[in-house]
Amino acid sequence: QVQLVESGGGLVQAGGSLRLSCAASGRTLSNYAMGWFRQAPGKEREFVAAISRGGGSTDYADSVKGRFTISRDNAKNTVYLQIHSLKPEDTAAYYCAASTRVVFLTLQRNYDYWGQGTQVTVSS
Repeated sequence: QVQLVESGGGLVQAGGSLRLSCAASGRTLSNYAMGWFRQAPGKEREFVAAISRGGGSTDYADSVKGRFTISRDNAKNTVYLQIHSLKPEDTAAYYCAASTRVVFLTLQRNYDYWGQGTQVTVSS
């Protein structure tokens, strides 16, 4: 069992930056690929970014490429999502998730554990 806790969300102005963190407990995070997803009001949850177990491979949704960076520190059992140039359409609850798979990490069904989410609100 892995427990995931996100933090770092908040209210920011458009163009601003945030760094979201996802702290894991219960199991060693290096055993899992990790992903970030988000869900805006009235919309389905969508893939944002994923990172392989060792951090050598990353993947991003087209809508966030060049603005979001996923990283991990396995020694600290933590995954990060650095967000720059925030837009109002980035407003959403952001969730981190852990997967035992190594491929198809854009798919929610391939994740085994989820955090409770952290809210990001971007004002225009």
